[in-house]
Amino acid sequence: MMSERAEQFPLHRRDVAKTLLHAKDDMLIVTGLGSTNWDFTAAGDQPRIFPLWGAMGGAVPIGLGLALAQPNKRVMVATGDGEMLMGIGALATVAVKAPKNLAICVFDNERYGETGMQTTHTASVTDLALTAKGLGIQDADTIADEAELKANLDAITNADGPIFRVIKVRAEPLDFVLPSKDGVHLKNRFRANLLGENAL
Repeated sequence: MMSERAEQFPLHRRDVAKTLLHAKDDMLIVTGLGSTNWDFTAAGDQPRIFPLWGAMGGAVPIGLGLALAQPNKRVMVATGDGEMLMGIGALATVAVKAPKNLAICVFDNERYGETGMQTTHTASVTDLALTAKGLGIQDADTIADEAELKANLDAITNADGPIFRVIKVRAEPLDFVLPSKDGVHLKNRFRANLLGENAL
């Protein structure tokens, strides 16, 4: 059944997060509400990561604003399929603004992990890479295995963007590894990492 296929995907989300985190040491990372927060915290919580608490659908707009404000920094948004579906219209603005330093990686396990692992539309007929292309992001594709992930790392970390990659990851139960819930702390450490301690 299509609803069960994600349980057989070869890529594990925590491994993907670790690979992306260490692919470029100075890349700024915005993680979306829920599982991608936990994935990158498990991979190694760092001041250059800005995890969202709440604001479902807000990861791409925040990453876009950051990329436009910091054109000399590589910015990656890591979010899930559920959040991307909620904020899908933001991709049209990404296409119009076309920041060269922005990459968006959607961890797609075809599930709403926050609410009980119900299937998302990507378990049926919705293709997020094709949707991104339809909204004007030309460099959009899907990654399904380790070889494809390795082949796409340079594009994600260095190529002129905007870059959009759907990464099919296994639907599997994982322990929560939570970042701090102190929003002021998260904001201040990210600003200090980016702009220096005097920016606080």
